[in-house]
Amino acid sequence: MRSLYKKLLESWNNNLSSDFANLFLEDGNAVGFDGSQMMGRQQINNALNQIFANHKVASYVGIIREIRSLAPNIFILRAVAGMVPPGKKEIIPERNAIQTLIVTKELEEYCIALYQNTPATFDGRPELRKQLTEELQELFNSGNTIK
Repeated sequence: MRSLYKKLLESWNNNLSSDFANLFLEDGNAVGFDGSQMMGRQQINNALNQIFANHKVASYVGIIREIRSLAPNIFILRAVAGMVPPGKKEIIPERNAIQTLIVTKELEEYCIALYQNTPATFDGRPELRKQLTEELQELFNSGNTIK
């Protein structure tokens, strides 16, 4: 599960839309930071191809908060993530996110059924935003992608 999440972030960070999409079930779903919904591997791949072709995207770092089984061969992974723009060394607090994955295990392989990337704005609670940003910055400074 940890390696699946790491592959997800690294495929984004390396602008590899097909690698990102292939982590999903054929009919898996992704909900982007802006609320965009992508249904199925092909739509995920196509959407990311457009993003990577038209933008220099920021890189993710993520901290796994929880991995637990929901039922036999069905799991939830909850994480927090931050983004660092290309060529920069500082987390962008406005881009912090809560990431949730529903994962299935089929034939000894973990695949993402649902990925949701929700803004972690913590409206009215700037201390929580600051705390999360500092935690993510520490991870980035360590040179690791996930914790």
